[in-house]
Amino acid sequence: MAHQGSCLCGGVRYEINGELTDVLNCHCSMCRKLHASAFRTRARVRAQDWATLQGHALIRFYESSPGEHKSFCSNCGSSLYTRFDRFPDILGFPLGTLDTDPGVKAARHVFVGSKAPWHDIQDDLPQSQEYD
Repeated sequence: MAHQGSCLCGGVRYEINGELTDVLNCHCSMCRKLHASAFRTRARVRAQDWATLQGHALIRFYESSPGEHKSFCSNCGSSLYTRFDRFPDILGFPLGTLDTDPGVKAARHVFVGSKAPWHDIQDDLPQSQEYD
């Protein structure tokens, strides 16, 4: 299945030709700050399934922790994916920039020990203190 998406300004457009797996809600402080939200819903994507269709020159990277590189549009700041030195074949992909229905939903919450104090988890999905 092909998924299409774009950044807020439309300068970066991409396509994912593959499965979105291990979909979860991450409540760690880095995800909250990066997405200015209570949590980030993300999936795993095989790196070979990602294709930047437009705006490759706009994509910048920030090393948020050793070996973990967050990509974003340098024009509007939209978060695009995370690249991992230890796992070069996998991308962490936040679902928020998709323009199409991903056809998947989060199956769990991780890092709930550092969740925003002003947010209450309202569903019955499994919760873990760490990334299990």
